[in-house]
Amino acid sequence: MDNSWFKELVVYQIWCRSFKDGNGDGIGDLYGVLEELEYIKSLGVNCIWFSPLYPSPNCDYGYDVADYKDIHPDFGNLDVFKEVLDKAHSLGMKVIMDLVVNHTSTECEWFKESKKSVDNPYHDYYIWRKGKNGNPPNNWLSNFEGCAWEYVPECDEYYLHTFAIGQPDLNMDNPKVREEVKSILRFWLDMGVDGFREDVITYISKKEGLPNGFPLMPIARGMEHYNKGPHFMEYMQEFREVINEYDCFVVGESPMTGPADAIRFASGDDRILDMLISFDHMSADCLFIDMVHLPFSLKRMKKAFSKWQKYLYGKAWNALYIENHDHPRIISRYGNEKYRTESGKMLATMCFMQSGTPFIYQGQEIGMVNTKLHSYSEFKDVMTFNGRRLLRKIGVPDFLSIKLMNRTSRENSRTPVQWNSSNYAGFSTVEPWFGVNKNYKKINVAAEEKDKNSILNYYRKLFKVRQSNDIFIYGEYKEFYKQSKKIYCYERRLGDKRALIVCSFVSRPVEFKAPLGYKLKRSKIVLHTYKDKPKAKKNTITLRPYEAVVYLYD
Repeated sequence: MDNSWFKELVVYQIWCRSFKDGNGDGIGDLYGVLEELEYIKSLGVNCIWFSPLYPSPNCDYGYDVADYKDIHPDFGNLDVFKEVLDKAHSLGMKVIMDLVVNHTSTECEWFKESKKSVDNPYHDYYIWRKGKNGNPPNNWLSNFEGCAWEYVPECDEYYLHTFAIGQPDLNMDNPKVREEVKSILRFWLDMGVDGFREDVITYISKKEGLPNGFPLMPIARGMEHYNKGPHFMEYMQEFREVINEYDCFVVGESPMTGPADAIRFASGDDRILDMLISFDHMSADCLFIDMVHLPFSLKRMKKAFSKWQKYLYGKAWNALYIENHDHPRIISRYGNEKYRTESGKMLATMCFMQSGTPFIYQGQEIGMVNTKLHSYSEFKDVMTFNGRRLLRKIGVPDFLSIKLMNRTSRENSRTPVQWNSSNYAGFSTVEPWFGVNKNYKKINVAAEEKDKNSILNYYRKLFKVRQSNDIFIYGEYKEFYKQSKKIYCYERRLGDKRALIVCSFVSRPVEFKAPLGYKLKRSKIVLHTYKDKPKAKKNTITLRPYEAVVYLYD
């Protein structure tokens, strides 16, 4: 089935708990989503991705699923979800769900049965092993909570959890587990959803024998034995057979993968995925994970984007994003909070004028920035507390680690969406489950709506330009001035059309000279991030702080 319509989507990610509270309990929910579907549509969005909505004890805020075929009571129920789904479809928007099948919650009925005894039919739904000489089965470390093994006395065995203790890994080698996954897919697709974002899907197959991992890894030790594991392709092809029964698409989250993996997994008629969510471009200010902070490197970021753009063109399809629920806010990372509006517009231009399907995250379109917390009692996330534990091990006191967490924690993306300047930012009528960023009186949807030069209104222009010009969807990519530490410049080319995208990454004026073959005065400026267009002199412009310009040549 030709599902290539996914290439022309603009996807809006909703992390429901922090989107909008529609029933007055301080927690975002589907009632709040229902209220704001027209707003989402107004952005130029034609697809919504819901982070997990399933019942969950929230050790990892929904990514520990207790029941794959229901809705968490905090968010509503299946009836209100169907109402949201139907209204989104009536507005011309697709809806995709988060599929989390590398692991479940310990509160999942499968796991509750699994741990009763080694003879229980569900025991083999998970990865259980005997210990070795009073120690865990191997030296693997989880991504979130120390040792990747947890002992259960009832079975006298350990279960594997590559993430939190409350997230036991499923045993995908068991055909019954794979049948359960197919049943989950069909349940939601039969209801009418249009696809899935598949969480850490490349982790689902573990190497036989579960050998020890590379000993020096401080977290995720053993990943080399389960990332893109031995039966990954085989199992994904099984799931794809179900996907191909429906007119839908799937995008896979794929840590520690490169463009060659994307060609292998997401190209051709027999592809197992339609797109991969890569991480390379999110490492321009860190080493492997956000918490290991480094100075931002424009050259490193450009190299990552260009690698994926060039390698995939004509073979596979990119997923374009710079914000989601797993990272701090991008203006605070790659932009400049003092130039919030300017850098917010520029970063949107830089990313979404490339080839691929745009994914934007709630609050990104109004320029939300990182929050500032003062005590670990204010934090919520298991990943934050794991970072605190690791830093304590090397002697870093809490007052210093909190400063790091305020800069690097993914909790920055999980503060409630700021709708207006009223109490609790219009997110709720009561105190929210998580603290609202104190800048909400200035940064909110209502204020951005009123300002025709706001980030919000710029996003609308940007997606209108993109959807009106195939070159920005299907055009070939080429980077210029690769060594520049101040400017990111690339072209898009489709047939006789060309476009030139120019972005400044510095807080002072910088001179830009057009590349060979480009005459700035012979172009049409289709996007500019300041109120007035830059004026060219002898094929040169002076870019203002964090300015971006898009030139189109017919």
